[in-house]
Amino acid sequence: MDTSVGILAVTAASIGFLHTITGPDHYLPFIVLSKARKWPLGKALGITALCGVGHVMSSVVLGLAGIGLGVAVGKLEIIEGVRGNIAAWLLISFGLLYMVWGLRRAWKNKPHTHLHTHADGTVHEHTHTHHHDHGHVHAREGKTLTPWVLFIIFVLGPCEPLIPILMYPAARHNVAGLILVTAIFSAVTISTMVAMVFLADRGFRLLPAARMERYTHALAGFAICASGLAIQFLGL
Repeated sequence: MDTSVGILAVTAASIGFLHTITGPDHYLPFIVLSKARKWPLGKALGITALCGVGHVMSSVVLGLAGIGLGVAVGKLEIIEGVRGNIAAWLLISFGLLYMVWGLRRAWKNKPHTHLHTHADGTVHEHTHTHHHDHGHVHAREGKTLTPWVLFIIFVLGPCEPLIPILMYPAARHNVAGLILVTAIFSAVTISTMVAMVFLADRGFRLLPAARMERYTHALAGFAICASGLAIQFLGL
């Protein structure tokens, strides 16, 4: 292996990890939604990996097209910037709408008490919610739609370091180097996303979350919206 390609491969792994770990939008939406929607761990990790593939491959395709057409890196960075703005605002909008829906759901699911009087004069209280009566249809619809909304957002979201830092330097060496560096960056990025969701799932199991369960959807929406705001205004 060419020494410079080897250096680029190590750089790809390092940047892929740091780019992902310092960007909470890469894993926080999956963590909070899997908790709110009670996804099995396998499903949560599968959705995370799928969105990670879409996230990376969209930039790979754009970068390869740029290399093939001889487009300047600066122009591709402009396109990536536009994509990033669109993805951030979609994340903000999705999170905000989901938070409002979650608050409405929490309010409708507010526990309330009824008094029951038996024939023998005994009186007792009965506390219940209406969620189980009306929530199952909407829950199935949400479980079907939510992963695809995330996938679309992540496909639109760019992998900013990939094109200027990795693909063009690798392309100046050889095709094998380009493939190697791109594959390493992609594998590390997706693996880090999945690992963060896995670790968060293990951590959540240690928390007494029963009191907050009613508000998990609203909190998930808030966290997703905050991730989008952090991208758009803090550059995370």
